[in-house]
Amino acid sequence: MAFPQDYHSTDPRIGVARRHHLYDQTFQRAFKCAVEDVGIAKTVTPHTLRHCFATHLLQDGFNIRTVQDLLGHADLATTMICIHELKLGGGAVRNPFRLLVAPSRHQSGP
Repeated sequence: MAFPQDYHSTDPRIGVARRHHLYDQTFQRAFKCAVEDVGIAKTVTPHTLRHCFATHLLQDGFNIRTVQDLLGHADLATTMICIHELKLGGGAVRNPFRLLVAPSRHQSGP
């Protein structure tokens, strides 16, 4: 669990103690305090993290359909907003061969 509550609560129906997620407002307040503590002047919200995540995936050459699936967007147009913001155009498509290491042209020995 990414953001658990500090305490457990017991389900009255079955008597099992469980830890629930933080309330949205609790996380938002903590996030706002963290942004203020580090001195970020821009408006930053937890939703900004989703945009950063998508942007970095696209910059790293991930397929837009993969990003769409990870973000849970039903419509590709919503995901396309990230590409529009990147202003990469055709630069968003990367050659998969760039990940291969070129063999050395120099050989050791005589």
